[in-house]
Amino acid sequence: MASEELAQKLQRRLQLEESGVAAGEVAPATGEEAAEAERECLTARADAELSAKLCRRQDINEGAAQPRRAAVFNPYTEFKEFSRRQIKDMERMFRLYDSGRDGYIDLMELKLMMEKLGAPQTHLGLKNMIKEVDEDFDGKLSFREFLLIFHKAAAGELEEDSGLLTLAKLSEIDVSIEGVKGAKNFFEAKVQALSSASKFEAEIKAEQDERKREEEERKHRRAAFRELKSAFTQ
Repeated sequence: MASEELAQKLQRRLQLEESGVAAGEVAPATGEEAAEAERECLTARADAELSAKLCRRQDINEGAAQPRRAAVFNPYTEFKEFSRRQIKDMERMFRLYDSGRDGYIDLMELKLMMEKLGAPQTHLGLKNMIKEVDEDFDGKLSFREFLLIFHKAAAGELEEDSGLLTLAKLSEIDVSIEGVKGAKNFFEAKVQALSSASKFEAEIKAEQDERKREEEERKHRRAAFRELKSAFTQ
C-alpha cells in the first residue's frame, strides 16, 4: 500500500512539473508532497535493506549461504589447531616463495616451490592444487588459503595423490592436531582448551624472553666494543 501511494505521489509530482503550472499556484502543495514522498522513499529503502539483511541471515543459519569473510583475518584464532610456532613456520615458508611480495603465491611461484621441494608438478597439476583451496577463485593462494593446505592435511581431507598433501609432507612443518579435537567429553575438552591457551601464552612469553636475551647480548657487545675502543684511544 505504501509503495502504491508513493508511486502516485511521485507520478503527480512529475505531471505537475511537465504541465508547466505556475510555481505560485502549486508550490505549497507540491513542496509538502515532495517532502513526504522523500521521507517515504527513504523509509521504503531502509525497509528493503533490512529485509535483505534478515533474508541473508536466515540463509546463513539454514546453510544456504556462507558468511562473508573479513579481508583481514587472525590466523591464531581461526586456525586454533596449530600452535603459534607452527603458524610462524608456515608464514616464513609462504613469504619465502612469495617472490613477487604481493601477498599471494601464484602459479609460477607454486611451480618453483614444488620444484624446490623435489616434487615438480605439471601445469594442470599446479592448477588443480590451487583449485583445491582457492576460495575466492582468483587463481592464486593467499596466506589464509596456504594455511588451509595444512589444515586439510592435518584433518585428513586430502587425497593420497594430491599435490597439496605432497607439499604438506615435504614442508617439514609438523601439522599434528593440538587443539581440543577428539576430546571424549565436554570436561576433557575444557581442560584441553585451557592447556592449549596456557601453551599459547607460554610461547609468547618464550619469544619475549628470547628478544630480551638478544637485546642484553647486544648491550654487552656494544659495551665491550666501547671499552676496546677507549683502550686504543688512550
